[in-house]
Amino acid sequence: MTIPDQPRGIDRRHLLTGLGALGAAAVVGVGTPAQAGAAQAAPAATTPMDLRFRIAAQFRPFALLAPGFEQYDSAAPPLPRASGDFLVRTGVSPRAPFASVLVEVSELAPQASVVAGLAANSANRVLARYDAATGTASVEVTVNGTTSVVKSVAARLRAPFRFAFVVNENAVTVLHDSTGTGTGWVPLVSERDGVSAKIDLRRPATLGTFSYAYGAGGDGAVVLGRVRAGYFGQAGLRDLHAVQTADGKPLVRDGKLYLTATCAGLGFFQQAHWGVWTLDLKDPSRITQVAQLYFSREDGVIVGDHAGQIVLDGDEYIVAMSSWGDFAFKGVHVRHLRTKANVLAGVHVLAAKRLDLPTEVSAWDPSITKIDGRWHVGFVESPSQTPFNFHPALAVAPRGADYHERLTLRGRDANVRECEGTILQRVGGQWYLLASDGIGRQYRVYDLDVHFLGTLDAPYKTNIPHPQIVPVGKNWLMVTFDGTQYAEPVLGYGGHGDVIVMRA
Repeated sequence: MTIPDQPRGIDRRHLLTGLGALGAAAVVGVGTPAQAGAAQAAPAATTPMDLRFRIAAQFRPFALLAPGFEQYDSAAPPLPRASGDFLVRTGVSPRAPFASVLVEVSELAPQASVVAGLAANSANRVLARYDAATGTASVEVTVNGTTSVVKSVAARLRAPFRFAFVVNENAVTVLHDSTGTGTGWVPLVSERDGVSAKIDLRRPATLGTFSYAYGAGGDGAVVLGRVRAGYFGQAGLRDLHAVQTADGKPLVRDGKLYLTATCAGLGFFQQAHWGVWTLDLKDPSRITQVAQLYFSREDGVIVGDHAGQIVLDGDEYIVAMSSWGDFAFKGVHVRHLRTKANVLAGVHVLAAKRLDLPTEVSAWDPSITKIDGRWHVGFVESPSQTPFNFHPALAVAPRGADYHERLTLRGRDANVRECEGTILQRVGGQWYLLASDGIGRQYRVYDLDVHFLGTLDAPYKTNIPHPQIVPVGKNWLMVTFDGTQYAEPVLGYGGHGDVIVMRA
């Protein structure tokens, strides 16, 4: 999950422009005549380079409110026609600051306003507001009775329309949908720094006092229809990684492949979080979220760390992810935990700790598999994030040790500068480390000593798509993503991407 040099205004499509693509040639071994004859007599096993992938589906998962993770769904009561704010508190709260409130606005008087958000009481609340009288959409924070409008923009909305409040970490976004169907959401204004300067919704002691709220203000009639609230879904998906067993078998149940994915938020990487999804192998365009995952840090804050993998090891799950949830251009590391909780379903806030990898620099994109009785951990090493420089590496634990114990470096490829998305995968009876080279625009294939062998024959689209290939019977799928942004002029970089499914 590479990032631009600055949080907004630059994306990976423009990184390293002018440097040119780095050429790469496959390393081909020269065999003896006897070996060549043996190869003719007994065809070699399939390698990743023998697979030819072509795009079978491309689609965009998008949901302000994640289907199946609704916490409140009700018709709004009649609101009093009076000056000032009237707020309905639902008494229902999210466990993590990744949530939405969606309101149908049927009628809105010229001097009235509609609000939605989170509120503890009249003196403490975080709201999205559309004010018809002033023609503005705004984010406002009230702490101990003092209200601050932290950001506002000019807007003219005409009822009926849908109105939304979304919080991703401490970023609050105001959106509307003039189609009235919930399929045309457009962000009006978004603000993170102004909100976090007033209140920190990542802290459970604070967030736990707030509940979903909605209502009206100003003068004149306001008629609201259906109100729904619950956990935020995604503006796109990226970093897809198959859930697997310890020995590397993809987890498939009832014809559905389990995957983890970074759920793009409405903004930069702190606004994203992690989720578990199923992909219907009969119809790969059908993808369904089954779990929401959030993580508590040592200081107690809840963040949306992401870009990792889940491994089912006996009756426990190994959960490893990257510390993008509080990224501030000051380093990234891999975090992990073991748990018997069923992280493949429901909502979880999990306590993780730093994984002790054999590197002195930043790391992300963990990939964990037990190979020949020893745990192997693929990851990305990054000696610099200003400017960005990162490459694949592989660590191994001693025989009999756990995946996080006494890891030593087996190899790295420091010759590439923008290569991530490490995947451990067995093809034709052999294990390989795969990674994605954003400069060379190719999916690189390594052996377990991280020696470059060649590249996958597969389309390479925008961004740095991860080479998650998965065996399905005698066939193969690749499930990856691209860099298509959502509402970048308002939200900045980070709201990507489309899901791309390929078949070999």
